[in-house]
Amino acid sequence: MVGYQEFVSLCQSPDSEDRGRAAHLSAIAYLNHHGPADEQAALYAALIGFLDDPSVKVRAALAYGLLHSSDAPRPIILALLHDSAVIARAVLQYSPVLIDADLFGLVQSAEPGLLLAISERDRISPRLAAALVSCGDRPITLRLLRRTEIDLPAPLLSNLAATHGDEAQFRGALLARDDLPADARLLLVQKISAALRNCRVVKGSLATERLNRLLRNSEDTAVSSIGEREAVAGPSNYVSALVETSRINARVLLHAMVTGHVMFFAACLAELSDVPHAKVLAILERGSRPALHALLSRCGLGQGVGNLLARLVLHARATDLVDDAAARHYVVTALTEELIAEHAGVIPAELEEAFAYLSEQNIPLARQAARGVMAAFAEEASLDRALPAPVVEPIALPAA
Repeated sequence: MVGYQEFVSLCQSPDSEDRGRAAHLSAIAYLNHHGPADEQAALYAALIGFLDDPSVKVRAALAYGLLHSSDAPRPIILALLHDSAVIARAVLQYSPVLIDADLFGLVQSAEPGLLLAISERDRISPRLAAALVSCGDRPITLRLLRRTEIDLPAPLLSNLAATHGDEAQFRGALLARDDLPADARLLLVQKISAALRNCRVVKGSLATERLNRLLRNSEDTAVSSIGEREAVAGPSNYVSALVETSRINARVLLHAMVTGHVMFFAACLAELSDVPHAKVLAILERGSRPALHALLSRCGLGQGVGNLLARLVLHARATDLVDDAAARHYVVTALTEELIAEHAGVIPAELEEAFAYLSEQNIPLARQAARGVMAAFAEEASLDRALPAPVVEPIALPAA
């Protein structure tokens, strides 16, 4: 407990340490005061007096006492905001008294240290975050992107994906955000694919044809998986943008069904055919084969491609294409064999792209389906079952 006379002595001391102690005590006393109004006024006057102290240590002690409280006097916080850099940074970062209107005026003219302090505040509004990003400071923009709790406007995120998507750090920070727009996410996937294609380590490890095939399959997966997420979330312009840019083709539609992205597949058909989404889903779930053909024909697909997609839909009704790799392998194998048998090994030009896609998928799907099969079989097989022993025939050496 410090008496008033002792407090006055500390305030008048020539030692800045004593005056700093008094400043901190007065700040704590003011924030926790529940006594008479005149006593409160005296404490407030004491706080005002410490603002004029020549020592930065004293003013810093005052700021430290008020820094984290929402009950701190606003005039004193604003005065400390324009104090020395070390005090201003602390106030900008921690004081809950400051509102966006106090900060907007500083953002456009503040030095990087003050901008960094603002970017580390506990709560940052979308508008303030956009103002900070507009300053063009790369480290601060990256820091804000990595704070996923801050809601950033969708146009801002799309613009950052377009302008900074070639940088790996920005790609990672953007892709980690759940609020990243679908078109920006797809753009970043394409930039990643281009970066991998031009990477010397990757190019030196894989043959060009195999690398192109892997990247093309990855891009198709990205298109359909992003589309599935958008379709499940609700109305979106993602599919319509794909249609406008001619990104929807037979390969993408086949890949969507093979990977179990049925909602995206339905959204594509609804956009292409101009049929309500609910009606498209009903036809896919329980529609007859003629109804399927009519829907696919209305989408502008050729007869051969439409027939192939209709077969795939009928196969998908009886199998789990989302999680069962063996089911996907079975369906792709069945479709491939049906095409070969139906056309006597001579695949029409209309179906060449689709047939090439099915052939590409067959090997990786077979590998996925085969993983763990032998281990699972060995666990369930009886002990008396074993692989047959190899027959070793003696090798006769030629005569010398």
